[in-house]
Amino acid sequence: MHVIGGPASTALAERISRELGNAPFAIPFTKRFPDGEIYLRVGGRFEGEDVVIVQSTRADQDLLELLLLEDAVREAGARRVFVVVPYLGYARQDRRFFPGEPVSARTFCRHIELDADAVVTVDLHSRQTLDQFSKPAFEASGIPAIARLLRERPIDVLVSPDQGGIDRVRRMAQLLDKPWFAMHKKRLDSEHVELSLPNEFPVPIEGKQLVIVDDVITTGGTIVEAARLLKKRSVAGVSASCTHGLFLRDAFERIKANVDEVYSTDTLGNPAEKASVAPDIAQILLRETAA
Repeated sequence: MHVIGGPASTALAERISRELGNAPFAIPFTKRFPDGEIYLRVGGRFEGEDVVIVQSTRADQDLLELLLLEDAVREAGARRVFVVVPYLGYARQDRRFFPGEPVSARTFCRHIELDADAVVTVDLHSRQTLDQFSKPAFEASGIPAIARLLRERPIDVLVSPDQGGIDRVRRMAQLLDKPWFAMHKKRLDSEHVELSLPNEFPVPIEGKQLVIVDDVITTGGTIVEAARLLKKRSVAGVSASCTHGLFLRDAFERIKANVDEVYSTDTLGNPAEKASVAPDIAQILLRETAA
């Protein structure tokens, strides 16, 4: 098995190659033509080999690079191509909200799977997105990675910033054997939310170390508001964790000004990257390549 790290996910791809028993690892050569088009080349040939391509698609360029990589390894003779998309961009538009809109999650899935035998991603916005793939598709979870990290930290209570994250925080709580609760959230606009605490807590939170558990941190508005609300209850400390850390504009600095620590996995390169999903992705790949 060979692992190729796309430009958007080189570091994570190398970690996955190590988890796969130090599988041969390579990165493609890329450049821009004078007209702005992308040139890409992979070294070597892969006749009869399984090839794993790792590339998040946060930006439009990332998707183009991924599609070119898939075609390149097919041209190089790969037997099977396993595409790992740690962060699947455009996945939030998983349905048509207004007439005339595309279902962008479906569009991305259709194109990504064209030259793939199977697709692996991490913590989709909606698990229903997996149904948009016609080929085998698997979702790894970022929860175990964050849990492995938090076991080494002084944590008393886990918090979901909204009711939609209850399954996530409950699973984290089971892994860490910690109590949890969920806040109530009302979104005012793309950057502002209104949060409220539950009427009852599973344990007293005064003097406790709390960790907010989320899937994606984008602008940081939810985390900042949640931290401010929790600190009014005289907690000992508040930290934040997520699978995908986008941290747009000054989001990371704003969050750091309101919490003690920020923990993120390595699906996207960011300053909060402290936990790796490589073991969890490798486990799926080992299972599927052996099938």
